Parts: sequence; C-alpha cells; structure tokens
Amino acid sequence: MAFQLGGGDDELAETHDINVTPFIDVVLVLLIVFMVAAPLATVDVPVDLPSSTATQQPRPDKPIFLTLRSDLTLALGDAPVSREGLRAALDEASGNDRDQRVFLRADTVVPYGELTEAMNLLRTAGYLKLALVGLDASQNP
Repeated sequence: MAFQLGGGDDELAETHDINVTPFIDVVLVLLIVFMVAAPLATVDVPVDLPSSTATQQPRPDKPIFLTLRSDLTLALGDAPVSREGLRAALDEASGNDRDQRVFLRADTVVPYGELTEAMNLLRTAGYLKLALVGLDASQNP
C-alpha cells in the first residue's frame, strides 16, 4: 500500500495507483535473456545423415527413371535429355499419364540445389508423384 506525504494535514492519504516499476524490470530482464539466447539457438550443426533402412516398395513394370548426373546433365532412362525437352520426353515415356511415379536418382556429388531444381522441373512438367532412389543401407558396409 502506498501513502502520500505532504499536503499540510497530518492524515496519511492512500493512493490507488499501481506500481509497475517491478513489472517493467522483470520484462526487461526477460527481454535481455531472450536476446542473448535466441542467436545461440540458430547455430548450424554439421550432420551426417544416415542411409535409409526403409523397406523397398514394389516397382512398376515399366518405371520411369530420371537421372541427374555428376556433370548436371539429365537422362531419362539411358537417353540424355535437355531441360527444355524434359516435358515432351516424359510425356512420351509415360504415354501422357502424369499420374505415373517418376524415379529420380542423382549422383552423390550433385549439389542439393540442383536436385531441387530437377524436382521443380518435374513439378512444372505436371509430374507430381516422385520417388527418390537411393542405395539400400543393409547391403552397404
């Protein structure tokens, strides 16, 4: 309870104002703590991702393989294909069936950005079903 002194009379008058100074102090301390802790939470940690141990899914009779080689060229099956001619080559290989799954495989030295660019090419061509091909971890030492 706060009292106000002065004013000439001997009676102490009560003030009904809330003292927010301790609240502001606590908020400022919390702000400083979060300002110091936030940059520490965004540190990049190098990670070696594990191989996949998922069970293999059955392949279709005639799978469509799109390969991204180490020199960043594309191949549909065994035939090289340009990025501009990918849609026409996919339509020919799938019989214009855009619901078929395209199996995308890439060399290990291909940058991640190039792999996502290949996925974007598939998406713009209308092929939304995609399977990433990898090595079976149980067969590799």
